[in-house]
Amino acid sequence: MKALRTSSALARQTCRRQQPTENCGPLSARATTSRPFSTSRRHFQSSPTGSLGGLKDILRVSEEVTDALATNKPVVALETTIYTHGALGHSLPSDLESVIRRHGGVPAAVGILNGVPTVGLTPEEIARMVEGAPKKASRRDLAYLVGMGMTGRKFNGGTTIAGTMVLSRLAGIRVFGTGGLGGVHRGGHESFDISADLTELGRTRVAVVASGCKGFLDIPRTLEYLETQGVLVSTFADGRTNNVEFPAFWARDSGVKSPFVVNDEDQAAAMILAQERLNIETGMLFANPIPEDFSIPRSEMDTIIEQAVLESTQQGALGSENTPFILKRIKELTDGRSGPANIALVHANVERATNVAVALSVLISGGRLASNKPVKQWAGSEPLKARSRPVYESSKKTEVTSQADILVAGSVAVDLSCDYVGADSYENPSPHLHTSNPAHIAQSIGGVGRNVALAAHRVSQHTNVRLCSIIGDDLAGSTVLASLRSCGMDTSCIRQLSHENYPGSRTAQYVSVNDANKNLVLAMADMAILTSHASPAYWNSALAASSKPKWLVVDGNWTARDIRTWMQGGKRNHAQVAFEPVSKEKSTRLFSAEKGLAGLGVFPSVTVDLATPNQFELAAMHAAAQQNEYLDDSRWWEVIDAFGMRGARDRFVKLTSSSMTDAGIPQQAVRLLPYIPTIVTKMASHGALLTTILKKDDPRLHDTASKPFILSRCANDHAEIGGVYMRLFPPVEQVEDVVSVNGVGDTFLGVLIAGLAQGGKVEDLIDISQKAAVLTLRSPQSVGENLGILESELMAAAAAPSF
Repeated sequence: MKALRTSSALARQTCRRQQPTENCGPLSARATTSRPFSTSRRHFQSSPTGSLGGLKDILRVSEEVTDALATNKPVVALETTIYTHGALGHSLPSDLESVIRRHGGVPAAVGILNGVPTVGLTPEEIARMVEGAPKKASRRDLAYLVGMGMTGRKFNGGTTIAGTMVLSRLAGIRVFGTGGLGGVHRGGHESFDISADLTELGRTRVAVVASGCKGFLDIPRTLEYLETQGVLVSTFADGRTNNVEFPAFWARDSGVKSPFVVNDEDQAAAMILAQERLNIETGMLFANPIPEDFSIPRSEMDTIIEQAVLESTQQGALGSENTPFILKRIKELTDGRSGPANIALVHANVERATNVAVALSVLISGGRLASNKPVKQWAGSEPLKARSRPVYESSKKTEVTSQADILVAGSVAVDLSCDYVGADSYENPSPHLHTSNPAHIAQSIGGVGRNVALAAHRVSQHTNVRLCSIIGDDLAGSTVLASLRSCGMDTSCIRQLSHENYPGSRTAQYVSVNDANKNLVLAMADMAILTSHASPAYWNSALAASSKPKWLVVDGNWTARDIRTWMQGGKRNHAQVAFEPVSKEKSTRLFSAEKGLAGLGVFPSVTVDLATPNQFELAAMHAAAQQNEYLDDSRWWEVIDAFGMRGARDRFVKLTSSSMTDAGIPQQAVRLLPYIPTIVTKMASHGALLTTILKKDDPRLHDTASKPFILSRCANDHAEIGGVYMRLFPPVEQVEDVVSVNGVGDTFLGVLIAGLAQGGKVEDLIDISQKAAVLTLRSPQSVGENLGILESELMAAAAAPSF
């Protein structure tokens, strides 16, 4: 990809997503940068001794996973032998990552990459591992592979269940989702051919969710061995009440009664937490039967397995060759049905593991679980369809009495991001029209309002942020709430519409199609819930509950009338008001000509204090203001006349550029200043353009450092206006390794508002906001997960003396 500058991504969202891709869940949240594991950020016991020693110099834990563990987000470990030594398809890493993210978790693929044990591999890193002749990495192999890497011989290794458990435990991950467990081989009581998975479960405290063990193993002896090792083995009942059997991988039943039964993810989470608090170091196995639509009847599988095992003996496929031979023959004897079944059960197990991890996160944070909804069966014909999830309730009833420094009124949505990955993508990065295109598809939680609020929340622990939005009483709405809570967000002002009172109401959803360079090509948004079901009583209660916020941010997803009502409510509560335009079309709602709409205030009595459009949204806002006669108002003329802007072209060129001036960008910003006295225009590769009115007592009018940016001084005796300040901020960095442009502009605004709420000045905060945007550019999430590294810089800027 060609060099991409921070603010180019800020402005690229002409039809910008309401967006994702996080889940805090990124949704698509894979970290592209990593750092050694930091012991200071642990909220868990990383080893039996409680000391990492020199581990942080050897074990690499991705930034995303490190932060997730430190903040009690649900993390799910994934093994990598299913990619390096399995036959489950090259798309599986991103598929499994998507499953975890869409259910509110953070994926943590585990493996050895270039001799370095890594927790939190990206799909791209897994692809490199697969291509690099990887070795199988169980417990016994880890020291060899890592030690050789330390001496310069860098091997790749796909971790088995045992190897994944070891590294997950060291990193502090509690839950691991995989396919099927190893076990005692037939005749193992004589050959001692017993999988290392079993001994690892006997010594390493990690909860493993799997579809039992391979059906060709000796299942009764496997369960006996696990009992000897002190391992809790429990099978998800999925509605069954009597004689729940331990599953046999491709078959839901094995003929062997499960030692224990667990009814739902809540109970599993409670067992995991109890095991930890009792300081019992053995692992736990939660057996998850294969989805019914993909299961192969036990009677049929028994016949197939007997034939495959017999042939393996006859042909001398022993030791390490035994399992691959049997799996190959089973695939052949089932006419290929075992392949789709493998993929289906892995998806189902990873989904179940994520739900367990989310429930565990709630328990650890002091909440309680309400498991009053049945768990639906995973739909076989739709591999990524989500099953119903537990309802999470706070341990105390939420009462909104605390001060909110920032109230964000805007959208929250479930987002689907589609990145084109065609074979010709290098030469032709754009997807082809009127046909199906290969793509990497990720689902996450986004929405402009959510992204702005989350960015402000993440960048400053000292700023109280409250999101005010609307969701439906549907699966997407429950997912949204779980995701927000897992990020530590205040959800007390999220309004959930019931099906009874609001039939047909759906949580907002957004779909984006991006080219191979991750630039937006097309987006489709269903935000009807925000434009159909708002009410003045809701706005007033939300504003009152926030105890007079310092800043109110309103995004353009509301109707024109709702936008105006929110803003007027903010002013009544003595808040400063910021407008986030969202898109070209929605940006015009601020200057609507709708009959009966309350007037828009003009400087100094403005309704809007700040707006952050990109150059396309700025043009659309200006056109709407002009077309709807806002620029004919006599009050507007009084302010414009005070600017003294006649013959200002040379000054515009000097402060911006001839091309920007020819495009009318600085002129449009100045002409909107009477209604929005501070405008920060995100200017693609040119950076960010600040245009603001200076009052008569503003020290910048007399400050030497500010003199180059004084566009004009008051040309008459206007009581309030001292001049106009215009400053073009160049991008802070050229960004080559862009992961996603989604939510970059929202991150910019969220960090800017967080600084303003602490008393900072816009011109001191723009570069910090651009740095935050860079972090989001490099993140698969719609809000960079590590914005907290900018907090000290933000606080310093906010505390800087005025002049």
